[in-house]
Amino acid sequence: MLLKRPRTASVVGLLALFGFGAPASADEPGRPLGQLKPFEATYTWIWHGMTVAVSSLHLEHQEGNKWVYRSKSDPRGLGRMFSERPVQESVLEVTDAGVHPLTYKADDGTSASKRDANVTFDWEHNHVTGVYEDAKVDMPLPPGIQDDLSVQIALMVELLRGHTPDKFSLLSGNSVREYRYSRDGEETLTTPVGTIQTIIYRSEKQYSPRVTRFWCAPSLGYIPLRVEQKRKDDVEWTMQVQSVKREP
Repeated sequence: MLLKRPRTASVVGLLALFGFGAPASADEPGRPLGQLKPFEATYTWIWHGMTVAVSSLHLEHQEGNKWVYRSKSDPRGLGRMFSERPVQESVLEVTDAGVHPLTYKADDGTSASKRDANVTFDWEHNHVTGVYEDAKVDMPLPPGIQDDLSVQIALMVELLRGHTPDKFSLLSGNSVREYRYSRDGEETLTTPVGTIQTIIYRSEKQYSPRVTRFWCAPSLGYIPLRVEQKRKDDVEWTMQVQSVKREP
């Protein structure tokens, strides 16, 4: 039996498939900025029941409103058959207006460039330029656009502010892809970091047979503890948290 080759990616690269994005509503009058905090987290990626990678995330606060979000993945089990060792980095700003990515870089760890990216977001001139998976990027900057990493921080910031976004727009080559997003229940998860109450969110792209759900922990600043993608009734992959370190 032939196995379909999984697309090896970091957890946040997978999270980019969820379709987070621009906030759906304005802040409540007088409500303070949500307390986004630096953190580190690791996840196992399970593909069709087999562990294929361990991914790590690191959110670092720099000066002022600037943050850096990084991810790295290392193969496990079946994943060692493939050469990818993906790393990603997004430099972004978090302000009252939301999350603005400034630069996004990705390298899959191979000599090929078809999954690499190097993009600059110029918010002063409303333009985005660079290269994304071998596609030249040169276009006006769509409002609320996110990259494959900044989108997760955009989600966390909006949830910390008490909002439930209904869609997000992500850069995809020289175009944009949009995902719809909704709340889909609650569940208490037993994980290596404890038994924790989560809120489940659902995301899907129009006309796509895939639905992605993720379990976010309010007590940990809405860091996702589990992520699952289904194609109809078939679970294609799952991300499960293994460790979390977050500033108090």
